[in-house]
Amino acid sequence: MANIKIVAATGCPTGIAHTFMAEEALKKAAKKLGVEIKVETHGQVGVENELSKKDIAEADGVIMAADKDVYAYRFHGKPTVEVSVAKGIHEAEKLIQTIIDGKATVYKAKKSSSSDEDESASNNSGNTMIHSIYKHLMNGVSHMLPFVVGGGVLIALSFLFGIHSADPEHESYNPIAATLMDVGGLGFQMMVPILAAFIAESIAKRPGMVVGFIGGLIASNGGAGFLGGIVAGFLGGFVIVLLGKLLEKMPKSLNGLKSIFLYPLIGILLVGVIMTLLVEPMTAINEGMMSFLSNFQNANPILLGVIVGAMSAFDMGGPVNKAAYVTGTALLGEGNYYFMAGVSAACITPPLITAFATVFFKKYFNQAERNSGGVNFILGSTHITEGAIPFAAKNPIVVIPILMIGSSISAILTYMMGIEVPAPHGGFLVLPVVTGAIQWVVAILIGSLVGAFIYGFYKKRAFLKAEKEKGGEKDGQQIA
Repeated sequence: MANIKIVAATGCPTGIAHTFMAEEALKKAAKKLGVEIKVETHGQVGVENELSKKDIAEADGVIMAADKDVYAYRFHGKPTVEVSVAKGIHEAEKLIQTIIDGKATVYKAKKSSSSDEDESASNNSGNTMIHSIYKHLMNGVSHMLPFVVGGGVLIALSFLFGIHSADPEHESYNPIAATLMDVGGLGFQMMVPILAAFIAESIAKRPGMVVGFIGGLIASNGGAGFLGGIVAGFLGGFVIVLLGKLLEKMPKSLNGLKSIFLYPLIGILLVGVIMTLLVEPMTAINEGMMSFLSNFQNANPILLGVIVGAMSAFDMGGPVNKAAYVTGTALLGEGNYYFMAGVSAACITPPLITAFATVFFKKYFNQAERNSGGVNFILGSTHITEGAIPFAAKNPIVVIPILMIGSSISAILTYMMGIEVPAPHGGFLVLPVVTGAIQWVVAILIGSLVGAFIYGFYKKRAFLKAEKEKGGEKDGQQIA
């Protein structure tokens, strides 16, 4: 067993926490099982600890624990286990054991081409279509988020100079605020094209990225927004895949012509025409959805808060959480700062619940949990929900509903108070630009403390029950 070598690639949409938690879990499991492992991470700063061709060739098996594209075509012909990044965190030993036992499926790419441009979308035969679609979507989201966060925070900072300080016609005009608004606005304008480009890139590599970007620009300029970007991304990717099939009988000597001329020319033409036809109905759908959410927010903030809170805390950075977050960022682009305020509050709350619980119910947590709780004050305050995952993983059936309750309370109070948060990330670091900053902190603290006490009492009850059972066992042994 000591001679077994495994390579792994981890990646999550945000590339902040899940990616590295999966890396750590796999390394710990490998050490425990006595196997050698090298883990490549696809985080927000890019690829780290990159796997070489030699690493892959010498490996006895591959683990792909990712919700984004990790260049899977490299693993063609290798015994491979492909799962979500969450399973990489929670089932690391099981994944490694699958390879040790020789039960991993041999990975087969659609094309075994060395050309990056000719590499079509490839999926493990054991994967479902839903997982494949989700992976392509999350690849787009992961590349989009830095533009959203960077641009959004710059726009938010411009408001520090006054709500109209970027308007040259207003008396409160400030050139610094105007520059921040303009630069941040450019970042935000790139949101939809980048989303579409990297959905298409996940499906059809570099030729897909080019076509997806153009489709995304048409969607963005036409007002189709986030939904239009998703459609453009999948359309662009699959158009290139189709072109690849139609042109596969061309001589290999003309591969360069395909990638640099035919794919972009024909692909841009087809996607451009189709998106031009689709952009008007997609715009109507997009505007209708935004209007519905805005009206819903004003008509029933309690129900909206429950929905947003439950979604944000359900999988803490996973697909359900991302659905709420991305909707919030899309609405920010439309000038709606209320919806994002509730989403942010709901995302900040779970780690703070665990942090406060380890403070007020200290004796019912072990030292490692108390240390993690202390760190979660920082993670929660900076809008990194994933800090609550280790606590939830120990008993998800009980802990996740508690986190959902706390997050829902924070979101409900935020909506009821009419708080506005113009920045898509940053947690309490963006308090200077929050409209109703003190009320927002109070709302989050109330939700966090309610959740912390429910969680703490649950831990206390479980602790006392365990102690009682131990006492019963000792009495039984004495009688025997």
